[in-house]
Amino acid sequence: MRARDLGLKFEGETGLHNAITDVPGVTVGYSTIIEGEGPLEVGKGPIRTGVTAILPRGKQNEMKPIWAGAFSFNGNGEMTGTHWINDGGYFLSPICITNTHSVGTVHQAVVKWMIDNYQDQFLNEHLWAMPVVAETYDGVLNDINGLHVKEEHVLAAIQSAQSGELKEGNVGGGTGMICYGFKGGTGTSSRKLDIDGEEYHIGVLVQANYGKREWLKVSGVPVGEHLTENIVHTKEMGSIIVIIGTDIPMLPHQLKRLAKRASIGIGRSGSPGGNDSGDIFLAFSTANEMSIHQKEDPILTMKVTNDQQFDPIYEQACHAIDEAIINAMIAAESMSALKPSGKVVEAIDHERLMEVMKKYNR
Repeated sequence: MRARDLGLKFEGETGLHNAITDVPGVTVGYSTIIEGEGPLEVGKGPIRTGVTAILPRGKQNEMKPIWAGAFSFNGNGEMTGTHWINDGGYFLSPICITNTHSVGTVHQAVVKWMIDNYQDQFLNEHLWAMPVVAETYDGVLNDINGLHVKEEHVLAAIQSAQSGELKEGNVGGGTGMICYGFKGGTGTSSRKLDIDGEEYHIGVLVQANYGKREWLKVSGVPVGEHLTENIVHTKEMGSIIVIIGTDIPMLPHQLKRLAKRASIGIGRSGSPGGNDSGDIFLAFSTANEMSIHQKEDPILTMKVTNDQQFDPIYEQACHAIDEAIINAMIAAESMSALKPSGKVVEAIDHERLMEVMKKYNR
């Protein structure tokens, strides 16, 4: 179930699958770990976590720059590799998203995958791996201190990456996440737009684990003021990672400006960017595919979109981010919190949500 399946309306025209995989070449895979019930035993469970892997160019056998820009709206979180993205303007790895305490394990596993997958380059060109790994906190629902994400889970997520339709909600890194006091998780959406007669795509994937119930708005409707039952905590305790992919030719400084607009995208559902939230965003472009061999030509040529074309790009990215967040909540399923609280983090009730929307003629 997705937001549009309920009859919710969003602006803009989606791609075929309404997912980040509508950007040509982009693939996504998940590894989801759900094991155990009952009281928390650190190291044993219950376990509700996982890994999401985004491969901007799929499983190519040569590392090629993926032009990118990153932005931290509120920095209470982690996304590795961003120092070089801010300086060099590109990255070379899959993008992986997991829980807060598993960043190190995921980082090392991605390094292993890159060494195995790009053997010739690592052996002959003295290249090094600098993976992009991001996180949000799932310790309300998951034995986060048990460190249950292992190398095999990361490799499984990468190897399972595919194009087309994607699962949402309680999958991958989003498995144990909470959004606006409802069960949250992984969500995605996309938009198509025309630039000078050419069709391009903007795709978004979020790991939504942020916001307080009272803040929640859906298409401007103050849903959180009406659906006030079963609130697990009144203080924001999470974060959100937003990944924006596109095939529009952009330079890194333009992609950083696009990443900044995710602040507006996540705010459409009500968040002001809470103090304890890590709101960290990455935008990448699959255009300008080229080699990084050290013996490459000294002067390279890149296509670039005129800045005057960017208003609709920003607009459609914000539309897609807003819809991806709502999709994450609509697709999610209720999950019991760790004891001693033992409360159930409820998924948003579809019927009650639509009743509220109808009251506002939305």
